[in-house]
Order: sequence, then structure tokens, then C-alpha cells
Amino acid sequence: MSKAVILLLGLLTLTPLFAHAYDDGGWVNAHATFYGGGDASGTMGGACGYGNLYSQGYGTNTAALSTALFNNGLSCGACFEIKCVNDPKWCLPGSILVTATNFCPPNNALPNNNGGWCNPPQHHFDLAQPVFQHIAQYRAGIVPVSYRRVPCQKKGGIRFTINGQSYFNLVLITNVGGAGDVQSVSIKGSRTNWQPMSRNWGQNWQSNSYLDGQSLSFKVTTSDGRTVVSNNAVAAGWSFGQTFSGLQFP
Repeated sequence: MSKAVILLLGLLTLTPLFAHAYDDGGWVNAHATFYGGGDASGTMGGACGYGNLYSQGYGTNTAALSTALFNNGLSCGACFEIKCVNDPKWCLPGSILVTATNFCPPNNALPNNNGGWCNPPQHHFDLAQPVFQHIAQYRAGIVPVSYRRVPCQKKGGIRFTINGQSYFNLVLITNVGGAGDVQSVSIKGSRTNWQPMSRNWGQNWQSNSYLDGQSLSFKVTTSDGRTVVSNNAVAAGWSFGQTFSGLQFP
């Protein structure tokens, strides 16, 4: 049975690329478009490394973030509440909750207000089409929105998918509650001490230690400074390609 310790380490200083922490409640102006088709199949994969968003539990409530929001991938897993504003012709009432799962790249050949929607310093969300249509009509194409960071509500524990090979352990971390955006990870084998992991890309975290045949524990810290420790989340008989569940942020 895994044991968890929740540590409150105080607030970390956030990069200025993030306008607001998830718990300050402030609304920020931005714009939103959509991609991926009516079934959101075109949103699978992506720059966060989550792969199949259906099987990972993210579904179609997802967004690709512009450069100003993506933070070189550290914003992967962050959650946002978004509502369409100031365009009565196209806006629909209500708001949506989405998780950041991809990057909307800039198009420097086009102006920021005519096709270069994701160019810096624009705050822009390229939403999966099904969730976009909850706040705006399809024909709008692009709409003004307001957004704010919100806590991520996830079912079950944080998931650790172990890929790679011996001496190259690449762990994909998904289904993270609370702030959602993992900023640092440490790993401990049953025959090692705690070791920091390096972020390879998206939310894939790397360790070059030899950990085969050992039970594995993880220490995950998000942008609000909170840490959850999942002791022995991975049993000693693990194999590459398997996914294991640890503890979750309350």
C-alpha cells in the first residue's frame, strides 16, 4: 500500500509569463479559436506528451496555449475557466473548464490580429472544437474571452507511465490535480536515495539512474509550491510501458 505525505512548501515565484496563479481568481482578457475537428481527434498527442487524451482522462475539454501562456511546457496540466465575452453575435452563455495539453505555435508571417493569434505576447487558447462550441458558435472562428486559473479536479491519483529503457527512465506524469502544472519531480528507488529528475519535454521527466527491479517512489511539486509524495507507487516488478497510480493533491 502506498503512503503519501502532503507537504506545503509555500508559494513559488511564478514566471511572469503566467498572468495569474490558479487561486487568485483574477480574470484576464484573451482570445480563443478551435482545432481538431468535431470529434477532437486532431487534438491527440501534442506538445505536452499526453498522447491519447481520451484514455488519459482529459477528453475534449482541452486547450493548446500560445507562447505567452505555454511557458516552454511547464504550463502543461494547468486548468483554466474560460468564458466568451463582448461579442453578443457569437458568444454563448456560461463558461468551460479546460486543461492545457498542447502548444499553439506562433505564425510570425501573419499579424497578431489577423492569423497570428498565438504570436507573443498574445494570450490565446486554441480549444478543442467540441468545448469551443460550448461558449461560442462554430461560425465565429475566433472570439474574445476572459480566463482565469482554477484548481484542477481530477479523478483518481496522479499517474506515472514509465517509458524508455535501462539507464534512461522517461516518466510521463498525468492526471495531476490542484495547480496541475508540475514544476519539479524527484524519484527514489528502493535501493537509492531521492534524486531530482530533469524535464525532457512536455510532462515527460527523465532519470538516468539504473532503477530496474526496484520499487519506485515519486515526489511531485506543482507551481503553487505544494508537493505530494507517493511512496512505493510502483511495485518492484514493473516493466517499461506500464502506468501506475500514486496519491493526489487534495
